[in-house]
Amino acid sequence: MTQRDYTKLEKKIEYEFKDKKLLCAALTHSSYMNECVIGQHECYERLEFLGDAVVELIVSEFLYRKMPEKREGALSSIRSQLVCEQSLSKICRELGIDEFIILGKGEESCGGRNKNSILCDVFESVVGAVYLEGGLDAARAIVDREILSKYEELIVRNYKSELQEKINSIGGLGIEYKVLEESGPDHDKHFTVGVYIGGELKGTGAGRSKKEAQQLAAAAALEDNIYVS
Repeated sequence: MTQRDYTKLEKKIEYEFKDKKLLCAALTHSSYMNECVIGQHECYERLEFLGDAVVELIVSEFLYRKMPEKREGALSSIRSQLVCEQSLSKICRELGIDEFIILGKGEESCGGRNKNSILCDVFESVVGAVYLEGGLDAARAIVDREILSKYEELIVRNYKSELQEKINSIGGLGIEYKVLEESGPDHDKHFTVGVYIGGELKGTGAGRSKKEAQQLAAAAALEDNIYVS
């Protein structure tokens, strides 16, 4: 594999690697390894494992200091929203990291460069690589800038939990989420979900995943204040 120019990427993440092979590994998907000479270099999986832990540590410390009034359960919920697949894949795109991911021909043809799961992993692997070479402060600078500086806009309300709490306060009513419609190809599914309270449809929502559609259905029920029969 020929040496690539990572100048644009390094400017975006505001970190210049001394070891370009380390950055290359952080960007290499396992599908490429299956198509190239064995032993050429590693894929990002080990770096993603490390980066996941680094990101979680930095975010956990921030929330611990920022929100002394929150208990462990609430802190865990907020952290999961900040470092979820949707949030990290969005950051990966904004930084242009997706342009530099090294994929095998098969994965490339299947739209791998646009898969949130891959983009999320690559962001974490890049943070892991920065940590290995530059230490915790260098990794923290990226996480601070890309996640923690805008944590309020990344945190979304958990409408399902809010609705459940309201129903619990009433007592005796069950909540059930049902898929009403499913459309689109496997790589671009759309779901319409209804929330049933006490057996009655109280709200609907549509999204690219069942979880997203469920959240929007719960939001509709809360917004219309129709969770009480």
